[in-house]
Amino acid sequence: MRKILINGNKRLAGEVRISGSKNAALAILAATILLPGKTIIRNVPDLLDIKTIIRVLQRLGLRAEYSASQENTVEIWNRGVKHVAPYELVTKMRASFFVIGPILARQGLAKIPLPGGCAIGSRPVNLHIKGLEALGAKVRIEHGFVIAEAAGLKGDRVYLDFPSVGATESVMMAAALAAGETIIENAAGEPEIVDLANFLNLAGAKITGAGTEEIRIQGVKELSPVEYRVIPDRIEAGTFILAVAITKGEALIRDIVPEHIESVVRKLKETGLEIEMLAKDLRVSAKNGFKAVDLKTMPHPGFPTDMQPQFCSFLSLAQGTSVITETVFENRFMCVHELRRMGAEIKLEGQSAIITGVPELSSAPIKVSDLRAGAALVIAGLAAKGETLIEDRDHHIERGYEKLIYKLRSLGADIKEV
Repeated sequence: MRKILINGNKRLAGEVRISGSKNAALAILAATILLPGKTIIRNVPDLLDIKTIIRVLQRLGLRAEYSASQENTVEIWNRGVKHVAPYELVTKMRASFFVIGPILARQGLAKIPLPGGCAIGSRPVNLHIKGLEALGAKVRIEHGFVIAEAAGLKGDRVYLDFPSVGATESVMMAAALAAGETIIENAAGEPEIVDLANFLNLAGAKITGAGTEEIRIQGVKELSPVEYRVIPDRIEAGTFILAVAITKGEALIRDIVPEHIESVVRKLKETGLEIEMLAKDLRVSAKNGFKAVDLKTMPHPGFPTDMQPQFCSFLSLAQGTSVITETVFENRFMCVHELRRMGAEIKLEGQSAIITGVPELSSAPIKVSDLRAGAALVIAGLAAKGETLIEDRDHHIERGYEKLIYKLRSLGADIKEV
């Protein structure tokens, strides 16, 4: 979608079903490089990023087919993998770099372009490189490519200076076939890490501690093909909760894992929203409005940085003044300028946004800078008076939200692609 038109100020109500996790699916699809034969992954969201990683696998020599009609399933046949990843695809999406670990483990040589993705701040690959070097790889950067070589990876202790999700996943995948035991210290603990570990363990890996600061991987000689279902997308769930709440609506959010969105729900309850947690669903009501809160983004289990822009939109209509502090990415307030154009009162001070709630937002032509900023602007447009035109030249929103327009329409939103 290049442009989205929203006729806002309409209360959302009904129910919506959450898709599979984009970030979990990307890592799991990269990990299929480790598995010979046919592997089937279900509940994979139909997104641009997913299509990109599938094309990467295809260019690496795997046969990969996606079927949205068959429970959003990707079928992968792996009869061997090439060691060079395609430049034009990896530079489009940062998560494509994850293939370096499994390619190195399978082939002993990997040549991967330096990655691209959203311009939300510095996200170097040095932690990935440091982790692979700890396992015995020799790594160099030449002409925009990261080249890693290892006659045989060997388990060792890997300490991550920052609990990076991508680096944790890269090392975990590479270590699955390394000789001996690997211990990842200061590992990321996001649910997507646990999902990747569960997938690999089902295939025969020996991984313990996923979701904690220390992950242990006992290397095995080979893995086996499996069938696996991806977890629901916790960021999509949080985004829809806010979309309903900002319109003072009421809805049932279906297919969630409650503990995955605990930090978000905790903050939402502080604003005064009525939230009822069910076994796999959540009911949210904002009929009585909502008030300001302060929050700080942190690695899991702290408040997720991927929900911060959406909260900027939501809190712009809260009663009182909120302070949002960003500690993960240094350039993640890119939606603020556009929100100001809609009448939001937001002041930036260093890595904090001071948001004073206003009575209403007004429509305006606005532009999307990155994936989560795009979601934030859609949320703002749903609450704004008049018609908001959102320009998304680089299809950022399509990278992370499956059937967004269709799902919002099912809740009563007046939204369309133009």
